[in-house]
Amino acid sequence: MKLARIAAIAAVLGLSAGLWPSAADAAQTGLASYYKHGKRTANGEAFDPHGLTAAHRTFPFGSRVLVTNLKNGKSVIVRINDRGPFTKNRVIDLSFGAAKVVGLTQTGVARVKVVRLD
Repeated sequence: MKLARIAAIAAVLGLSAGLWPSAADAAQTGLASYYKHGKRTANGEAFDPHGLTAAHRTFPFGSRVLVTNLKNGKSVIVRINDRGPFTKNRVIDLSFGAAKVVGLTQTGVARVKVVRLD
């Protein structure tokens, strides 16, 4: 009984400390697009169109994210270094380099699954 009580308290403390992913960090499904022009990203670094980076509205800078193209199953891990997308129905904007990996450059937009890894 004592062990169960300790486990319950630990679970509550863990949740309040943010040790488990919140609903905002759960997998997202929606449209992705890409961009290949820019000078600086929102975190201040120079934009590299051939890098494996992305823009997301809420994920912290530096977060690693697994992006999977739902049509062809191709995936890429990107680092969030910018804010966006600023088009209403999009969940993530990939750099041109990341878009090439998942096969997005031909269509310009694709339905993807986005999972934050850290």
